[in-house]
Amino acid sequence: MVGTQLNWDQYATAWARLHGGFDPRTAAPVVRAWLRFAYHVGYVLGRLRVGPTPVTVFGVLLCFCVPLFVERPGNGPFLGALFVLLAAVADSVDGAVAVATGRTTRLGYVYDSVADRLGEVAWLVAFWLLGAPGALVAAAGGLSWLHEYVRARAVSAGMREIGAVTVGERPTRVCVALVGLLVAGLTGLIDADLTAGTITMATTVWVLLAGFGLGQLLSAVRRALVDAG
Repeated sequence: MVGTQLNWDQYATAWARLHGGFDPRTAAPVVRAWLRFAYHVGYVLGRLRVGPTPVTVFGVLLCFCVPLFVERPGNGPFLGALFVLLAAVADSVDGAVAVATGRTTRLGYVYDSVADRLGEVAWLVAFWLLGAPGALVAAAGGLSWLHEYVRARAVSAGMREIGAVTVGERPTRVCVALVGLLVAGLTGLIDADLTAGTITMATTVWVLLAGFGLGQLLSAVRRALVDAG
């Protein structure tokens, strides 16, 4: 409802409650600016009576565009990077619409999580199409999925917070996909044969960060659940 939309302070309080107590008002400047941007866009969409679900669906469609366009000669990786960026914006804005308009639901949380995983699969398929080894791509996807699965199971087991903000979180994956595609595009302009090597390095970075992040999360989960027990 338009009349019940939250202002920034109310939104930040509600957002923190849904994200393990992490208050966006005390975040690093870049993170705070990104979340405020998402809030303002979500506020406008809320006034236009656009719900969070259409934004989520639109974000997934943007993700599916990445592997569809990434092999275009010349500018394919750049188009892929653009779609990753737009999908990341949509991913932040759908939650902002839900919080700002008081339309957060447990079902919406599930839909958003599924959308995130589908989007990451699409990005990794694009990496594979550009020449990243299939086994490395599968490892990146598996570790990222396991990261989210462990956190979800730990919360079900009684962990009350997010456990730890690790180096393998969703924003990290967005950055690796975005920068990896951009650099692959730039090296491809120099020599087309460099694209595969560059995207393989980006996939390797994804795997390393995801693996280290999973280790951080497992350690935090162990401490939280042992203390709770």
